[in-house]
Amino acid sequence: MKKKVNQIIKNQQTKIGLYIDYLIQFLILLSIISFTVETLPGLDQKTIVLLNTFELVSVIIFSLEYLIRIYTSDKKLKFIFSFYGIIDLLAILPFYLSFGFDLRSARILRFLRLFRIIKLVRYNKAISRFSIAFRMIKEELTMFSVVSLILIYISAVGIYYFENAVQPEAFSSIFSSLWWSVVTLTTVGYGDAVPITIGGRIFTFIILMIGLGIIAIPSGMISSALTEARDLERDKE
Repeated sequence: MKKKVNQIIKNQQTKIGLYIDYLIQFLILLSIISFTVETLPGLDQKTIVLLNTFELVSVIIFSLEYLIRIYTSDKKLKFIFSFYGIIDLLAILPFYLSFGFDLRSARILRFLRLFRIIKLVRYNKAISRFSIAFRMIKEELTMFSVVSLILIYISAVGIYYFENAVQPEAFSSIFSSLWWSVVTLTTVGYGDAVPITIGGRIFTFIILMIGLGIIAIPSGMISSALTEARDLERDKE
């Protein structure tokens, strides 16, 4: 029995397994839509009851799926503390934690329902390919993130010394300059803090050029990894 259930849950090649996958994906999408609709002001009581009923039904199904995956897993603790195990738990946890609490203070728990989006990774091949690609380049992305944080700090220090004397309100400290640094390095440029000294503008130009490279490098790495992940998937098939 355990073997048959495991085959249905984990194997998308069978019709039943495929239908279950589609059902879970459909429920996840409906759950996200329901979560969004709940934020609309002036909902009538019937709509609120309908949304709450749907949330109850979806949580029951997600909970059953979670328990079945634990039951069919050979290494139960390994699954519980795995990436997908934690995501599956976080997807249903807000519903159970809200009991016994004032819902006004427990609203932040409802944010965890967004983890149901990540549940789609298990069921969708295209999204799963992204997961494989990120695992391939996780070391490079980690190193790139560290370098980016260093550059953000260095640019914040630089613009502080260029602009603090003439704009003490906009660049009052290195901490306040960090916002300018993030906005400039990501090439967003909100314009709420703009350098006015010649040195500050030249420094900003250099940071902008670096920012263009910061955007291009991870894009190239991810594109290359996705191509490799697609090739691996074809070889596996």
